[in-house]
Amino acid sequence: MSRILGMPDGRNLAAFVNPLKPEGPEEEKLFQEGEYNKTHRVELSTASLLKVAPTAEERKIVHSLFLNTLDSKTVSFRSRVLPPNSVWMEDAKVKGLEICHPQERNIFNRIFGGFLMRKAYELGWANACIYGGCRPNLVAVDDILFQRPVEIGSLLLLSSCVCYTEGKNIQVRVHTEVMDPLTRQHNTTNVFHFTFATDTDVPNIVPKTYGESMLYLDGKRHFNQTLEH
Repeated sequence: MSRILGMPDGRNLAAFVNPLKPEGPEEEKLFQEGEYNKTHRVELSTASLLKVAPTAEERKIVHSLFLNTLDSKTVSFRSRVLPPNSVWMEDAKVKGLEICHPQERNIFNRIFGGFLMRKAYELGWANACIYGGCRPNLVAVDDILFQRPVEIGSLLLLSSCVCYTEGKNIQVRVHTEVMDPLTRQHNTTNVFHFTFATDTDVPNIVPKTYGESMLYLDGKRHFNQTLEH
């Protein structure tokens, strides 16, 4: 068994990790849950909407959302009307920017991952607070994967979006990327998924474009995964 070890020069090397040997029914149960989560994570990555088309059931959901926004007074696919108690997804976004100062560095002279997580959570919480009109409670945080390191001096761009709602629950997606101010190159570092709950029912989020529909389905998948646990 091995794990990926990040080196200061950016290389990833495999380091040996001693295998776990569960003892007793309680540890065996925890070990099996870990195996299930690992397998489930691989399945979600394989079925990502960035790689494969939505399922037949998901396509029906998207089409139903589209039909519910058509203007019955016109015979046009371009004329869209927002249903009652609903919000367009494009109007449920919050953005932020952070300058990555040296005091936030880790032992490898990169920006500490906890700093990125806190900033993403704060923006996601603020987005859910604005959307729900009250202070939301955090219910779940999805797996966090760091796709690339963040260098000191980079500009950290954060974009939060309410991508799915159900009853009192708000699913928020926070996309973070770094921009090198010298080269102006953008690179994604993380995608965070937060599930919040409010005291009262929230408006329905409604996608308008195909891209937003994919965000809606992705948010629904993550929300359903939270319910399973």
